[in-house]
Amino acid sequence: MSEEQTVSLVDVLKEDEELEEEASAVLAGSDSDHCSYPQGYVKRQALYACNSCRPKGGEAAGVCLACSYKCHEGHDLFELYTKRNFRCDCGNRKFTELQCKLQPEKEELNLLNKYSHNFFGVYCTCSRPYPDPEDQVEDEMIQCVVCEDWLHGRHLGRVVPDCVELQEMICELCMNRNSFLWTYAAAAQLSAPGAAVQVKEERDADESNTNLPIKEEKGDEVIEPSCKRSREEAEPSCRLMELQTIGQKRVQSGAVFWPSGWRSKLCSCTTCKECLSEAGLSFLLDESDTVLAYENKGKTNEQRQQGHDPRQQGHDPLMSALDNLNHVQQLEIIHGYNDMKTELKDFLQRFAEEGKVVTPDDIRQFFEQQSRKRRRDEAGGFYPT
Repeated sequence: MSEEQTVSLVDVLKEDEELEEEASAVLAGSDSDHCSYPQGYVKRQALYACNSCRPKGGEAAGVCLACSYKCHEGHDLFELYTKRNFRCDCGNRKFTELQCKLQPEKEELNLLNKYSHNFFGVYCTCSRPYPDPEDQVEDEMIQCVVCEDWLHGRHLGRVVPDCVELQEMICELCMNRNSFLWTYAAAAQLSAPGAAVQVKEERDADESNTNLPIKEEKGDEVIEPSCKRSREEAEPSCRLMELQTIGQKRVQSGAVFWPSGWRSKLCSCTTCKECLSEAGLSFLLDESDTVLAYENKGKTNEQRQQGHDPRQQGHDPLMSALDNLNHVQQLEIIHGYNDMKTELKDFLQRFAEEGKVVTPDDIRQFFEQQSRKRRRDEAGGFYPT
């Protein structure tokens, strides 16, 4: 007899609650009622790309949370999670047949916005969609804090650690583009499995490498920023220079996972600040730039909102559909939805308490009972269960 794949209901209920809290935190950190365009380039916000409105072969564009609800309801949207320093594009020149309903007056383009292949619905170094209907391998997606692309765990060039304190990841491509980060990674001894961390005896070759200016490749073109570090130019209190002098190193391959608070350990001397600015990495010195800080802000906003007005407890997509119904219909649907949600949770909770697993037959039985109950209520009669 073939064995059915089963999971613990305790884990299912816990994971469902955690996912709800995480999604709520992401959305609660952004304004769902007003277009974010007047705020300029928002430090961090939830973003979407509309595949329905973008002409075939058109430019990449992103819209804020409120516009995804008000201007792009029912459209084919790519969820981008959050991006930093972005201004809402909804209704600008990139949308040839759409005017923003919330903020019609906008400049033609937001020249400081940064775009990637994520805005076209593909992710990772493999440039595949997510979820990918052709990919049968279960794998988590992790966002690089520098380029903000999402990568499959199996494409990071290293094993994804289980440690909860390792909260931020920088992909190998971004590490190599900003080679000074390897010095910090070596100092923190964040080596990939099998990568030996050691103090070098002869430093000349490695010092000449770590002191090279940051190089970024764009196609065949190599750009060297004017920020060039040397021991003479660096300030006496420069932490990066001290680490380079110590000469601790690690194998420079694979993504790097950084522990909580790692940004506070980056050098913030004048020279390092200039280097970070020229490389477009000034945000690394800002603890409030992290996704975790954004999510915590969202949770605080939601708790404050719920405390002042119990009716505003998140933004369920169901509410958009309810706006088109009369008051009686709205109440009927809301009560029915809440009843089914409560009964399903109670049904699953029994399995969790008894340590049992749920099979497809159990789920079918639950919904068959719900169907019979609905027919009984509609007919006003009695149906045996």
